[in-house]
Amino acid sequence: MSQINSAPPRREESPERLARPLIQLAKGCGVATCYIDQLGTYVEIRDAVLISVLGALGVDASTPELVDINLNARRNEAHERLVAPTVVKFLGTPASTPLHTKHGEPHIGLTLEDGSDATDALSLTFREHDGDVDVYDLAISDNLEIGYHTLHVRDGETGSERDVDVTLLCAPASIPVPEALASHKRWGWMTQMYSVRSPESWGVGDYGDLRELLVDAAGSGADFMLINPVHASAPVSPIEPSPYSPMSRRFINTTYIRPQDIAEFAELDEQDAAAVRALHEQVAPMNTESSPMDLDAAWKAKRAALQIIFRQPRSPERQASFEAFKEKAGADLDTWALWSVAFEVLGEPWEPDSWFRMTAKSNPRIQALRTEHPDLYEFACWLQWIAEEQLDAAQRAARDAGMSLGLMQDMAVGVHSYGADAWGNPERFAVGSVTVGCPPDFYNQQGQDWGQPPLNPNYLELTGYRMYREMVHHMFEHAGAIRIDHILGLFRLWWIPAGQGAKGGAYVTYNYDAMIAVLSIEATRVNGIVIGEDLGTVPDFVRNVLARHGLLGTTVEWFARVDDSPNAGDPYAMPQTYRTYSLSSVTTHDLPPTAGYLMLEQVKLREELGLLTEPVEEFRESALAERQAMLDLLVQGGWMSQEAADDVPDNLQTIVEAMHAMLTDAPSLLLQAALVDGVGEARAQNQPGTSTQYPNWRIPLADEHLKVVPTQEVFKSPRVQALAKIMNRINQ
Repeated sequence: MSQINSAPPRREESPERLARPLIQLAKGCGVATCYIDQLGTYVEIRDAVLISVLGALGVDASTPELVDINLNARRNEAHERLVAPTVVKFLGTPASTPLHTKHGEPHIGLTLEDGSDATDALSLTFREHDGDVDVYDLAISDNLEIGYHTLHVRDGETGSERDVDVTLLCAPASIPVPEALASHKRWGWMTQMYSVRSPESWGVGDYGDLRELLVDAAGSGADFMLINPVHASAPVSPIEPSPYSPMSRRFINTTYIRPQDIAEFAELDEQDAAAVRALHEQVAPMNTESSPMDLDAAWKAKRAALQIIFRQPRSPERQASFEAFKEKAGADLDTWALWSVAFEVLGEPWEPDSWFRMTAKSNPRIQALRTEHPDLYEFACWLQWIAEEQLDAAQRAARDAGMSLGLMQDMAVGVHSYGADAWGNPERFAVGSVTVGCPPDFYNQQGQDWGQPPLNPNYLELTGYRMYREMVHHMFEHAGAIRIDHILGLFRLWWIPAGQGAKGGAYVTYNYDAMIAVLSIEATRVNGIVIGEDLGTVPDFVRNVLARHGLLGTTVEWFARVDDSPNAGDPYAMPQTYRTYSLSSVTTHDLPPTAGYLMLEQVKLREELGLLTEPVEEFRESALAERQAMLDLLVQGGWMSQEAADDVPDNLQTIVEAMHAMLTDAPSLLLQAALVDGVGEARAQNQPGTSTQYPNWRIPLADEHLKVVPTQEVFKSPRVQALAKIMNRINQ
C-alpha cells in the first residue's frame, strides 16, 4: 500500500510571487504582502488591496508602468538618501546609521535636547563606494542622556546643498522597573470610570467620582486603577460613546468634568448657583438608573452649567494659570478650539458637503470663527484646562492615598475620522479611504473595522515622531502607567481599503523602535511603566521585543491556554506559566464580566446581534467546552471544589473568586481585578463588531440584581471586599 506524503503547510511566498514588481514595491513601502493568522494559516494579500493601500501611502500602483516607475524611484531614493530622518539609539546597545554622500566625508554634529553640544559622542567609519555615492557608518556612543536630540549632517565639509538636521531618539535600553514593583507584585482594579456614579454626578461618572474611587481603591490595598481612555470627545451632541474612537488623543474628555469641583463654582452668586443646581437636578435621577446611560441628555445639562461657571470672573492667579495652560498647549489647542467652534456653529462634520470636507484650518471662513465667536473659542480652551485640573487632582489623590502607580491611562489605537486631529493635521494620516481594524480571529470571526484613519508612518519618520512624543508626554503628566490598546499597532496596523470589509486588508509596518524609544524616554522620566495589550494575532517576536525593552504584555485567564492554543476547550495554562513582565487579569472589557461569561452571555449576545459565522449550536458547544476547561483547571489546582464546578449557576461568585485566587499565583508584576466582577455585574460593557446594535460603553455599574452601585458604596460592598482580600494575598 503506497504511503501518502502530506506537504507541510505553506508559510511563505513563492519565488515567483516575490519576483513580481508589485510585491517588491509593496514590501519596499512597508506593506506586508502576506501574514500568518491566529490559527496559523498562511494568507496572501490580493493585488487590489495592495494597490489601494499603496495609494493611501501616496504611491500610485494602479498600472504596471506606474509600479515600475515608483519601484525605481524608491530604490534611487534609498541609494542617495544622506541620512534617515529619524535615528534611534538605545543606550547600552551598539547603534549606527548609514550616511550616503556625494562629496566625500560628511560633516557631523550633535546638539542635545538641552542645547549642549555632544558631537564627541559620534564617530565615522567609511564602509564602501556604491556607484556615485560613498557610504559611511555613523556610530553613536553610550555617553549620552536620554532625550530628543538633533543630529546635524552635511554632505562633505563645505559647499554642499545637502545639509540636514534629523531627530535622534536616545532611550534607555529597557524601561526601569519602578522600585515599588521591583520589591514585589502589585495589584489594582480596572473600571469604566463613566459607569460609576454618585449623587453628585450628572448621569455619567466623572473625574470627581474617579478621585473618590482611587482613594477608596487605595484603601482596599490596590496600587493602581486602569480606566477607559479619557481622550477628548466631541464637545457638542451627539456624544460618541466609544472612548476608543476619540476626536483627539492630544487632549482629554471634557464631558467627565464635575462642575461643582471647579474653583469658580463656589464664587457664583445665588442666582447662578441656583441655576447650576437646577440643571443638576434635571439629570440627577439618572444616577440611580441601571438602564443604558443617556450621554447626550447628561452633557446638555452639564454643558449649560459649565457655561454659567465659565462666565464667572477668575482671580488673577487663576487667570494666570489658564493663560499658562493655553501657552503650553500651543497650536494644537488652537486647532481643537477651532474644530469645536466649527462643529457647533457650522454643523456636524460628517454631514455631506460639510465644512470638514470643504475647508481647511487655514481657510478664512474657519479663521473668522475665532473672532466671530470668541466666547465659544475661549470656552473650548477653558474646558480643556478644567478637565486637566480635575484629572490631575485625581492622580494626586491616588498617590497621596498610597498608590504606587495611581492612574493607569489607556491609549486608544487612533482617532475618529472626523475629529480635530484628522481635520487640523491631515498630513499626519494616510490619504484616501482606508481605515484601521484587525483581521478575523477566534473572538471576532468577521474581523473588525474601527473606522479610524491610520497614522502615516512616513510623516512620523519625517517629523521625528513629535506628535507621538507630545501625546505620550501629556498622558504621563496625569498617570503612573499607560496601557496601549492593540500594542501591535506600534509594529504594524491592519489597513482596510473602503469596500473591502474587515477581512480585505493588509498590514502596514511602522518603526516600532522609534515609538518604543519615545515610550521608554517618557516612562523613565516619570518613573512610570508601559503595558501593551498584545492579545489576538500577535507574532512571538513582538512579545519578545516588548519584554526586551521593559514593556509589559497582557495576559487574560480566558485566553491563556497551554501552548497558546486558539481552540476553545483545550486545556488552560497554570498561572505559574504566565509571563513575569505582564499585566494579568481574569477578563477584559471586550468580554462580558466573568459572571456573564460563565453564563454564556457572549453566546446570547452574538446570536441576537447576528455576529456569528457558524451555527449558534456550535458556538454554544465551544463556549461550554471553554467553561468546562476553566472549571477543570480551578478544581485541579485546588482553587475550587468539584461540587461548585458541578453547579455553575448557584456558584457564580465562588467561581469568580476562585479565578482571582488562581490569578494571585501568577508571577506577573501586575495583577488586576475588575470592579464589574467585584459587584456581580453580568452585562457586557462592549460587544466588539457592533456600533448601534448594542449600547456599548453606556452600561452603568450595577450588581447581580441590576441595582446601581454608587461610587461611595463600591468599596463597602462585601463582594468587592472579598475580592480585595483575595488579591491582597500577593502581599502576604
